[in-house]
This record gives sequence, C-alpha cells and structure tokens, in this order.
Amino acid sequence: MTRHVAGDTLREFVARALGAAGMTPANAARMADLMTEADLGGQDGHGVFRLPQYIRRIRAGGMVANPEIAVLQDRPATALIDGGNGPGHLVMSRAAEIAIAKARTTGVAWVGARQSNHAGPAFLYARMPLAEGMIGLYVAVGSANHMPPWGGTDLLLSTNPIAVAIPSNQRPPIVLDMATTVAAYGKVKTAADRGETMPVGWMIDRTGAPLTDPARASEGLLLPIGGPKGYGLSLIFGLLAGTLNGAAFGADVVDFNADSASVTNTGHFLIALDVAAFMDPAQFRAAVDDIWAQMKASNRLPGVTDIRLPGERLAECRAERLATGIPLPAPLLDRLDTLAADLGIAPL
Repeated sequence: MTRHVAGDTLREFVARALGAAGMTPANAARMADLMTEADLGGQDGHGVFRLPQYIRRIRAGGMVANPEIAVLQDRPATALIDGGNGPGHLVMSRAAEIAIAKARTTGVAWVGARQSNHAGPAFLYARMPLAEGMIGLYVAVGSANHMPPWGGTDLLLSTNPIAVAIPSNQRPPIVLDMATTVAAYGKVKTAADRGETMPVGWMIDRTGAPLTDPARASEGLLLPIGGPKGYGLSLIFGLLAGTLNGAAFGADVVDFNADSASVTNTGHFLIALDVAAFMDPAQFRAAVDDIWAQMKASNRLPGVTDIRLPGERLAECRAERLATGIPLPAPLLDRLDTLAADLGIAPL
C-alpha cells in the first residue's frame, strides 16, 4: 500500500535521521532539502529511497558526514574541489556556489569535483544557477557500473547523467535531465519495490536476451540510449567528470549499492553560464517562452495528444506532490521505519 507524505514532513524526517547519524544541523538541513526536492520532482529512486543507504555508508566509514571541502585549483573561470569524501549533495552545492560566483565576473565557469559521493538527481544542480539568471549544466560519473562498452559484457560504464537547465519567463524552465542509459538504475530498484516489471529495452542479460524482472537486475546489463551513441556519451562524460578531476572512472568505480565501506571518489562537474554575457536576460527568457510555444503548437502524429518539453513533467509533478504529498510504497516505508527505530528517532 502506498502512503502519501507531505514534503515538509519528509524533509523534517530526513534531517532528523541525518542528524542522528552525525551530521551537523546545517548539513542535515541542506541535504534534506535536496533529497526532498528529488522526490517532489518525481525522481523517486534518488530521494528518501536512498536515505538508508547513505546512513549505512556514513556508519561504515565509506562517507564522511561533515566533510572538509577544499579548493585544489582556482583560476578566474575554473576550479577543482576536493569533496573530502562527503555526500555529493553537499559537495555539489559548494561547487554550484563557486561556479555562480565566478560566472558573475567571467560569464562562464566550470567547477569540477572529486572525492565526492552519490548526489541524487542531476536536475538539482543544473537548476541552481537559474536563481541568478544563468544556465546550468551538470554531469556526473554514476555511482555503480551497470553498462558495458558497446558490444562488450564487462561492466565498465555507469548511467553517467547530464542535466541542463535554461531559464524562461512564463513557462517552467527547460530542464533536461537524462541518463546515458535507457533507464537510470534507480528506476530499476523502484520498479522492484513496486512489484513492477521493466519494459523491454531497459536491460539485457549476458546472452543479449531482454531482461524484464527487476529482481534479477544484478544479472543484467543496462542498455545505452541510441545504441553506440549513448555508449559514446557515457564514455566522454566519464572522462570529463571523472578522469579530468582525478576521480574514479571505468574499472575504478566502486558499486555503492553493494559496498558501503570503500571510498567511491565520485566525480562531477558543473558549468554556470551567465546569459547576460550573450544577450539581455529578459529577451532571452522571452525567446525561450516563444520556442516553448512553437514546440507545443507543432502538428502531432496520430495518437499523440500533447507535445512535451524537458522540465514540463518535473514542474507538474512538483506542483501535484506539493498538493497531495509524496507517494511512498510500503516496502520503502518499512525500511524507513526500521531505520528510525535503529536511529532512535520518531518514524514518519
């Protein structure tokens, strides 16, 4: 049975749990905000679903609750930070602050990060520059390898997501958030929680046959978007977010689903682009609204009722869940109740 929980209730619970696990109030509140935003935005595999896993990593020594985040390289338009093996939410929040501050002067800034961890959905960080009238672009190395190189069977690549957020006026911002695999692994895990089967095309087994049972996901291989093109994107994103930052990529990636004690050294980067470096921001936002209207007005194929734009569902889902609550399936609620009892805090 699914229960709907108000966003504020969930946020307070996550902050209490993280505080009981040793986080400072400020760090717990920041991480709870971002995790709740993930659930409000419909990214159910990257919000409170991950809370027991994060706390296991903290307790096992695989992740530092209150990291010392250091700037290792600093130039006018770039920076490299060491996340101190802290939660990716805290590391990339700091990266966004640095990128936005630099872009105010330079017009564009690229901040890379290493010694980080899983950070939730990519859209969280791409959206951060929007508040300053900027475009955001975020890329990460996924936290477990579930995809082989095209034509191979060795798991050497992850979902390696990209998100881009573009400001608008009357319409929701255009927010592209996608994995380089057909489905993010979090969706596989939430399908298992809900007792659902996976669509054909998400995974194959090692003979190349479709795999649709999420309970057997450990036997399978995620498929890239667009065949070899998705493989190429995953490879390039891994080199830029991982190798370039001195972070893990390829065979060095630690499966944080199976290993709570090892340091993952997750890599990410964030680009902030100041629209004012190119044109009047108000004119740009109006032009984005116009492009939105053009796309929506397109003649449609038979059976198509609506043309959708990236970010539209996110905005609708957030509005709906703010009004009706965040749906949490029974297996997840049971895990959260067990976690609360273990931590000695009040359950949801």
